[in-house]
Amino acid sequence: MAGIYLHIPFCRKACHYCNFHFSTSLNAQNDFVVALVQEINLRKQYLQGQTIRTIYFGGGTPSLLHQDELRKILDALYEHFTIEQDAEITLEANPDDLKPDNLQLWKAAGINRLSVGVQSFFEEDLIWMNRSHSAEQARESMNLIRDAGFDNYSMDLIFGYPLLDMPKWQKNMTWMIEAGVPHISCYGLTIEPKTVFHHQQMKGQWAGVDQDVQAVQYEMLMKTLTQQGYRHYEISNFALPGREAVHNSQYWKGDWYLGLGPSAHSFNGESRQWNVSHNQQYIRGIMKAEQVFDLEYLSERDQINEFILTQLRMDTGIALDWLQERLSEQQWTNWQIKMKRLIEQEQIYLHDHRAILTPAGKLYADGIAADFFLDENPDRTNDH
Repeated sequence: MAGIYLHIPFCRKACHYCNFHFSTSLNAQNDFVVALVQEINLRKQYLQGQTIRTIYFGGGTPSLLHQDELRKILDALYEHFTIEQDAEITLEANPDDLKPDNLQLWKAAGINRLSVGVQSFFEEDLIWMNRSHSAEQARESMNLIRDAGFDNYSMDLIFGYPLLDMPKWQKNMTWMIEAGVPHISCYGLTIEPKTVFHHQQMKGQWAGVDQDVQAVQYEMLMKTLTQQGYRHYEISNFALPGREAVHNSQYWKGDWYLGLGPSAHSFNGESRQWNVSHNQQYIRGIMKAEQVFDLEYLSERDQINEFILTQLRMDTGIALDWLQERLSEQQWTNWQIKMKRLIEQEQIYLHDHRAILTPAGKLYADGIAADFFLDENPDRTNDH
């Protein structure tokens, strides 16, 4: 099974924290859709005939697509790929696009899951982030989704920013819990290069993220949602039973995926490639059937490190049997020493031959993964 990701690189406004590839000019949207359909045809062999389990429209703001554009893209996908009958098909949407007519049109087109960028239910926070929707639209979006008959959807929240105190953070979570939102994704604010927030910080206009406050809010998040029956199945993601994101879970499990559109990434187990992050270069290159991506082949060490990074983010942890089979005797011994130290520090525990992060360990997930990475290509021995 494999997944397909489509990057729709257009937004009405530039959020102050976002460093994803997008344009606030919609002039090239028609040409982009033509090129995207062409790329679907050009890349139809990449997944080597695997059945498609998930399709994900990300961005950018995919909810800006017109109905006929969305149908053209989906028709091309169904023409060139074998797609499961009950495939998960997700559309990222902003609350200001969640109008009854749009919701019904998306559903009729085959969209069966929404991912909604709420970020906050407080007006001053949304203005500070330069979001395109209002607090009222954020709160109303949950009713509109339910009334339209979507029972599978996700909503995003951001935490750890200066305007967010503990009462507001609790209120943001409570609104989602009371509405029965089936999947919640929560991200600590990071100051990314070339964003408005980064420029403001460089000018000394604000101090940036308080890591201690962010850690406290993350701990509050884990405790609050798990007590309400949400499974904390990945570092940033919480789901009610059976509502885990299938598409993103494929990334974390190392399944193959094809990325289409400017800046989109693809992975086939042995190599990774990524499209040019420039709309006009992408459109021109695709229409001339030229290569618009860079390619990197993954060494065995890279593949193992990728496995460590993604598996550690999941609540199922790292399969130690899989890892031991691929490490030399000395590397496995070193790995066990590191693991023993983290167990003593109560950042990792063992269960069913798997190394799993504790709630305390989740605060340091990236650092723990980096500590586990192999520094050189694994030297296999006859013992493994």
